[in-house]
Amino acid sequence: MKINKISFPISLLQVNNGKDDNIDIFVELDDGFTYTLVVCTPKNLETLMKRENIEYLPAMPPMIIVNEITEGNIRKALETNLDNNAYWLKLYYLAGEFDMEVVENTLNRIKSEIEWIL
Repeated sequence: MKINKISFPISLLQVNNGKDDNIDIFVELDDGFTYTLVVCTPKNLETLMKRENIEYLPAMPPMIIVNEITEGNIRKALETNLDNNAYWLKLYYLAGEFDMEVVENTLNRIKSEIEWIL
């Protein structure tokens, strides 16, 4: 898979601190589908924990993590997610969308396969 286009709902010039922020992005692949993802920085994860006064990251859909929010860094990070028909990019996109019934059925199927092997 290849990236056709990366777009942003706001200009990257509007990012307050490229080393401590997060931004939504839209990634169009050559399959014609546009995937919505979140890009953040490690410092922003720390800021989120401090803001909530917690010592951990709560469960949330995965994000693309870059040291600094720049178009080049975002593109490089995204390109690492394109192997195997963009498996990881698609999984990140779907992570917050899975229906729990589908998740439970898949886990039960895997459990029965493992039990059969053992």
